[in-house]
Amino acid sequence: QVQLVESGGGLVQPGGSLRLSCAPSGRIFIAYDMSWYRQAPGKQRELAASITSGGSTNYADSLKGRFTISRDNAKNTVYLQMNGLKPEDTAVYYCNAILREYTFSRPDDYWGQGTQVTVSS
Repeated sequence: QVQLVESGGGLVQPGGSLRLSCAPSGRIFIAYDMSWYRQAPGKQRELAASITSGGSTNYADSLKGRFTISRDNAKNTVYLQMNGLKPEDTAVYYCNAILREYTFSRPDDYWGQGTQVTVSS
């Protein structure tokens, strides 16, 4: 049914910025917690940042102060503003969200296909 779609990835120089966006491909009833994960080549997927429906945020320690997660509940969209990017930030970034598709549906865990972020000089 519904899938999460990420956008905004690309190639950027060290110290540069990118903003990632993620939203369901279709209409949903409600989005609960939304998160960004990332996975570098040969490494385990890790949580980068998360945000509740009420706007409470949580960040990986290494990213706090550089990355900002936010959401637009009217659009069911979550963003990740990435500043001061470093080569070690290079990874595929995945959107994750707990969604209820319909009023009669149970909330479930959804994943996007990922968007590539490459930080290189």
